[in-house]
Amino acid sequence: MPNRILMFTALGLFAGCDYLASYTSDEETGLQEGPDLPYNDYQQVAVEPRNIRVAVEAAGEVEPVTTVEVKSKASGEILELAVDTGDVVESGTLLAQIDQRVLKNTLKQAEASLVVAEAKLANSSSQLERINSLYANKSVSKADWEKSTLDFATAKSEVVQREIALENAIIQLGDCDVNAPITGTIIERAVEQGTVISSPMGNSSGGTLLLKMADLSRVQVRMLVNEIDIGKMKPGVSATVNVAAYANRPFQGEVIKVEPQATTVQNVTMFPVLIDLQNREGLLRPGMNADVEVMVADRNQVLAIPNAALRTQGDVYSGASVLGYTIEDVDKMLAASPKPGKPDAAGSGGSTALVGKNGTDTVEGVLSDEERLKAIMTKMRSGKRPDEEDIAFMRKNRELMQKIAGAGGGMGRPGGRPSASAGRPSNVGRGPAAQPRPMRAASSVDQQFGGDYIVFVIRNDEAVPVHVRTGITDMDYSEVVAGLNQGEKVLILPSQSLVQSNETWQNRASRMSPIPGLGRGRRS
Repeated sequence: MPNRILMFTALGLFAGCDYLASYTSDEETGLQEGPDLPYNDYQQVAVEPRNIRVAVEAAGEVEPVTTVEVKSKASGEILELAVDTGDVVESGTLLAQIDQRVLKNTLKQAEASLVVAEAKLANSSSQLERINSLYANKSVSKADWEKSTLDFATAKSEVVQREIALENAIIQLGDCDVNAPITGTIIERAVEQGTVISSPMGNSSGGTLLLKMADLSRVQVRMLVNEIDIGKMKPGVSATVNVAAYANRPFQGEVIKVEPQATTVQNVTMFPVLIDLQNREGLLRPGMNADVEVMVADRNQVLAIPNAALRTQGDVYSGASVLGYTIEDVDKMLAASPKPGKPDAAGSGGSTALVGKNGTDTVEGVLSDEERLKAIMTKMRSGKRPDEEDIAFMRKNRELMQKIAGAGGGMGRPGGRPSASAGRPSNVGRGPAAQPRPMRAASSVDQQFGGDYIVFVIRNDEAVPVHVRTGITDMDYSEVVAGLNQGEKVLILPSQSLVQSNETWQNRASRMSPIPGLGRGRRS
C-alpha cells in the first residue's frame, strides 16, 4: 500500500508538465537557475487558515423509489379505464373494469354445483344412518355398511370442493375490478378501453400490462461514480442535486446505498450510488437528468498549504537540488526534523500511542516504481512496443495519472497513503514561532485523504525540509494537521526531474512537429 500511494512521485514526472509551465517565465515568477539564489527568488506561500471543501460530482437520473406494474388477474375486454397518466390516486381507487359476463356465468354454475353436492350429502347421510342401524342388528353385511360409509365420505368431500369452487368464482368476479395497489401517480398507460387482455395467472407470457404507478412523494437519483471516488461514498453523506428545470433551486438529499456491483461505461469502471430525495411538491419527475454533488468533507478555517509545496520522500532530493543541497544535506536536515507521530489505529477518541514510521521500504518502493515507469517510457520513445506486463502496469495507473493531470499536475500532488489513525498528534515545529496545535479526532474522511509529506519551509532565514502530515485536500490545497505553524512560509520549487523531462519532450516536439515555434518554449 505505501509503495502504491507514494508512486505519485513517479506519476508526477509525466503528469506535471503543465505545472512546470506555470514557472516558465523569469519575469513572471523570478525563477532562475543556479543553487546560489536567495530563497526570496522562489515562490513563498504562507501557512494560513482557509476553508477546504471536498466533494464528488457526478451525473445521474431521477427515478421513483417505489414503482408498481398494474395487471388484471381477470382476462377479457376492458370496459372502462378510469385514469390517465399524471393522475394521482389513492390506494383502492378503481382503475379499470373488465368484462364480467363469463365470470358471472362461472359463479352461477358453481352455486348450482354446490346445491347438488349438498343434496347428495344429505341423501348419503340418511342412507348411512339406516345402514348403521341394520348393521347393528346384523341385518346387512359388513360390505354393505362399508360401501355406505364410503358414499357418505365421497359426498362430503364433493361439498367441500364445490364450496371452494364457489369461493374462487366470487374472487375471480371481484378481480374484474382493478384497484390501485398503492397511493401514487400514474406514470404509464399501456392499454386503452376496449383492449382484450390476458391474465398473468397461469400465463407464461406474464399477462398484459395495464398501467404503471409510482409514489413520487419520495424519489431517488441513481448516479454513476468512478471507482477512484467510490471509497468516499458512505450511506448518510449529504448530497446536493440540481436539475435543469429548476436551475436556481437545489434539492438536498443523502446517500442511501452504494451498489456492490460495478458497471463499465466507455472502458471506465463505475459504481451506481443512490441519493434519496424528498419530493412532496412533486417537482422532480422520473427521467430527469440531475447533477449531483456529494459533500465528502468540509473544513472551516484550518491551516492549509498548496499541494504544489508537498514533496514525497522519493522527490525531495530533486527539489532540494535546485536549492543547492546535496543528498547528505537533506538527510541531515530531515533527521533533525522529527516526523509527526502516527496515532495507534486501534484507538478511537481515547488515548493515542505514537509510533514511528519505517521510511526505508517506502523510498525503495517509490524508486522502484519510478524507474519502471521511466523504463517503459524510454522503450516507447525508441519505437518499441511495450509487452503485456508493461501494458498491465500502465493500465493499472492510467486513471490515477489522469486524475493528477486533470487537477493541474505537479510534483507535489498529494497521494500519500490514507491515514488509519483515530487521533492526530500535536504539531511539531522549530524556533520561537513554533506553537503546539491541539489534536483532533479522526473521522472516516481522514482515512480517505491525507498522508505524510515533506515541505521546504523558511526557518531562521534558512530553507529547511521538514516532515508534515496532511488531512483532507481539494486537489489545490491540503489541510496541515501537524508539522507547520500559522504564518510560516513554505517554498514552491520546480523539480529537477520535471525540468529534464520537460526539456526532453520539448526537444522531441521541436524535431517531430512541422508547426513553426512549437518547440520554442520559454526558459525556466
